[in-house]
Amino acid sequence: MTVMNVVRPHRRQRPHRRHRRPLISGAAVAAATALGLGTLTACSDTSATSGNTDKFDVVTSFYPMAYLAEQIGGKHVHVTTLTEPGQEPHDLEISARQTAQLQESDAVLYLKGLQPSVDDAVAQSPVKTKIDVATLTSLEKHGNEVGGHAAEHDHEHGGEAGGKDPHIWLDPVRYAEVAKGVGAAFAKADPDHADTYKTNTEALVEKLGALDSQYRSGLKNTRTRVFITTHSAFGYLAERYGLTEEAIAGLDPESEPSAARVKDLEKMAKADGVSTVFYETLVSDRTAKTLAKDSNLKTDVLDPIEGITSRSRGDDYIQVMEANLKALQTALGAR
Repeated sequence: MTVMNVVRPHRRQRPHRRHRRPLISGAAVAAATALGLGTLTACSDTSATSGNTDKFDVVTSFYPMAYLAEQIGGKHVHVTTLTEPGQEPHDLEISARQTAQLQESDAVLYLKGLQPSVDDAVAQSPVKTKIDVATLTSLEKHGNEVGGHAAEHDHEHGGEAGGKDPHIWLDPVRYAEVAKGVGAAFAKADPDHADTYKTNTEALVEKLGALDSQYRSGLKNTRTRVFITTHSAFGYLAERYGLTEEAIAGLDPESEPSAARVKDLEKMAKADGVSTVFYETLVSDRTAKTLAKDSNLKTDVLDPIEGITSRSRGDDYIQVMEANLKALQTALGAR
């Protein structure tokens, strides 16, 4: 796929990151967890710790992993997520309390290379069942290798992602492959409930298959195949459905684009019939709106689903993916 060349700004701008939020302290995490904010609804237990329950205790790194555990585990699992709603997953620093939660759990479900502090904690943890979803499907490089998000992400995190795009959950087909692997791992680790995990996995895979069908039919005939985003997160999705993502990954979310950059985007937008600049739900829309105004384009949200909050266009992964599809259909001029 084609991605625009981006001149990498000074390193201190951290160009691929969204607006950096303050890291949540251990005390804040403890308070939030006690209020039930860190525990999903895969079971009725809302205890503040992840371990020592009468269920299969699973610690997950961030929302896409938690959704898998919740859907596959059902009533037999107690799911805790390390990344609070609205918190930037890449910037997570695990607290002492969360480290203790991890050590007491029966399993950990994470995506190696996305969150360095999680990788370190998992490596040092005595947890027997460690499920790295990066091993359950194939990861690819997306974006410009000099200045794109994937390369910048890799440089920022010490090369653990191998320069590969971690956003596999935004492709329903790859996400279904991951779901099958997670279901098998749960069944092996908790054989007493293997039949339930198998049934739930099959149901989730079917649900993701239906989502894939919606995307295929919904994006089959469009006026243009190109879309612009402020964050290069949709490479797998674009590849799956024959689209091209043009990411503004080289710009800080809080900075205004240069006149030369706007001119380049303006030319590309006219040439490819682009109508919309997409930004994320939880990130400043300043860059997107500046580009849109100067290029006479519209703006809309395309959610990378790294977390669900009150501002999300849906209550779970499927609903937000369906909202993303509608946004893409509008922007691409689906017929």
